[in-house]
Amino acid sequence: MVNDEIFITQKQAITGTLVWYYFVCKREVWLMSHGITPDEDFYLLEIGRTIHEISYERAHKEVSFEGMKLDLLKRKEMIVCEVKTSSKFLQAAKFQLLYYLYRLEEMGLKMYGEIRIPREKKRIKVYLDDENKEVLLRSLKEIKEIVNSEKPPMPEKTSFCRRCAYREFCWI
Repeated sequence: MVNDEIFITQKQAITGTLVWYYFVCKREVWLMSHGITPDEDFYLLEIGRTIHEISYERAHKEVSFEGMKLDLLKRKEMIVCEVKTSSKFLQAAKFQLLYYLYRLEEMGLKMYGEIRIPREKKRIKVYLDDENKEVLLRSLKEIKEIVNSEKPPMPEKTSFCRRCAYREFCWI
């Protein structure tokens, strides 16, 4: 049985993408969860998709569960991998991966994670320890509060804004 922490409503689970956005921009959490989609032709989204497809073309085995889309799952080694285009926003990537590890642990699979950044030739190991789990659970609670609020949080200017596919919802 999966814990209530991961559900926004009885039928809608928090997604790994919402967890990532929570650590980058809480306004995006609200926009995305309310069906407001970014500009899919935004050049940085295209670059990310291309790097993702090329870097792990042969080994790529994307696996989907409710609220999760795992980039790479190596079952024999018990590793869940998350592929990113750069090491910017590592905290967001880490907690997205921790969310996946938490969900898998709830299903009885104890695994560890690895953030892979092909362009930088980096691999960063991620473990769901007690401290990370505590921060994750607090974050999931806040995500639910944001999603269930009537209005999005006010925009906050960050270094992410100029590269954001949602920027027109905040600054234009």
